[in-house]
This record gives sequence, structure tokens and C-alpha cells, in this order.
Amino acid sequence: MSSNAHMNELGEFLKARRAELSPRDVGLAETGKRRVRGLRREEVAQLTSISTDYYTRLEQGRMQASAPVLSTLARVLQLDDDQKKYLFSLAGKTPTRSPRRTRQKVQPPLRRLMEDLTATPAIVMGRRMDVIAWNSLAAALVTDFGRIPEKHRNYVRIVFTDPAMRTLYQHWETVARTCVAQLRMEAAKYPDDPRLAALVGELSVQDEQFREWWAARHVATLGVGTKTLHHPVAGALTLDWDTLTASTDPDQQLVVWTAEAGTPSHDGLRLLASWAADQKLSPWRSDDAGADRKR
Repeated sequence: MSSNAHMNELGEFLKARRAELSPRDVGLAETGKRRVRGLRREEVAQLTSISTDYYTRLEQGRMQASAPVLSTLARVLQLDDDQKKYLFSLAGKTPTRSPRRTRQKVQPPLRRLMEDLTATPAIVMGRRMDVIAWNSLAAALVTDFGRIPEKHRNYVRIVFTDPAMRTLYQHWETVARTCVAQLRMEAAKYPDDPRLAALVGELSVQDEQFREWWAARHVATLGVGTKTLHHPVAGALTLDWDTLTASTDPDQQLVVWTAEAGTPSHDGLRLLASWAADQKLSPWRSDDAGADRKR
């Protein structure tokens, strides 16, 4: 089979596979009457984090895909091992193997420091900005992380999918844009991370603003800043946030929110700490990993 024939067959193969999937199969909502069977091109493109034009040209046999894009397409289209092998064979590529990353465990120094911060909200963020640990005051300030399934316990995902975040943060758009820029930096570190690609694809499909800001390709590191919140219990809070990176695992960062002593925001945090104790909000515990696996 010639090169052009291979590319044409690859396009037909992609069309056939997306026709077999419904939006529900990939976690999308069924919206309106569909003119085509299966997924639309733009839906596959968004889930794969590529442009619709790029994907269209793949299906038309006018574009060669890189191995990482093929790997993501194989995941999005739910190809089995034989189908994935066939896809790569048509493209003349060798399947890429992302290094296996074990589940992140909170570094002991960060855990001890976080647990000692009884009057300071604190979380530990890992790869992809996943929330991997928190104290009870952080649960009271932001959201009860323990009620969120582990696979969805991602700070960016929470900011965009939890409606309460849009009223909690006075300048939600600024917070959300910064989150997208920070996630883009994570994507640069781990371009072949399937969970990160799935997160970007999901949010791109569900939220027009995320899709627009992700396409803008702004980047930012997780550093310092100030946020103004309208908390339903503590009222208006202006908090400084800062990060501490674990020397034993640079992919783990302790994020804390503080207020200057004697300010209304400092008093608000103390009020929130008292309320959190009464509510018995659960902080992260070392046995949460086992509990997550049972859920």
C-alpha cells in the first residue's frame, strides 16, 4: 500500500471508529439532533486537545499525525490493542510509551507542616494540579475535598465545574485564567500524560472559556498572589497565598492562604476555623487512599 493509500485508510479508520461512539460513551452530554452517527469531528478534536482543522485533515488523508497525537486518539476513541497497533501501522509510527508514574504520596515534611497549620488553610497540590492532601480549614474555605472522588480532585477542574467557585472568588475569571496558564505549564512538563490530556479534553468540551483560554497558550508558575473571596460563613476575605515546594518531589507543592494579623480577614479565618471544628470537616488522612479505592 502506498503512502497516500495508508493516509487515506487511516482517515477512513478514524471515521469508522468515531462513528461507533456516542457522546455518552466519552462523558459528553447529548445535545440536540445529530446529523451524523457517533461523535462529531470537533468533539474528537477537543477531547484530543488538537484543532478541528488538524483532525479534519487527518481524516481527509492530508496530514500525518505524531506518535503522541495517535496515542491520545487511541485513548479517546477507546481502541483496543489490535486497533491501536493498526492505527500506528498505517501512520508508520511506533507507539509511544509514557513512563509509568506511581500514585503520588504526600511527602512527610509537607504532611506534618500542613497538619500543624490549624489556623491556616493549606493544601498539597501534585501533578496536573491534583489536590492530594488538605487540612480541615482548607476544606472549610474552598470545598470539602473529601466528598470529591479522587479522580476528579483536581483544582482546575473544581474551579471550572463547581458553580460555587464562581461566587466564592470575587474575581473568578482572573483565578480561572491563572489556573489555565498554570495547567499549560504542567502540560509542557508532561506532554504525554494521558490523564492531563483527558482533563484538558473534558474541560475544553464543557466550558467555552476554558477552551478559549487554553488556546491562547499563556503560561504561569504556581507562586504567590492575593485572592479576594466572598465566603458564605466568614464573609469577605482578602488572603495572600504562597507555595512551598517539596525538595524530595518538585511535583508537590504546599499552598497556604494567610492574612495579616489584626485585619478583618485574619479574624474571618479564625471564625472559619471555629466553624469548621463544629462542622467536623474531615482533613486528608493517610488512609484516604484506601478509602478512595473502595468508593
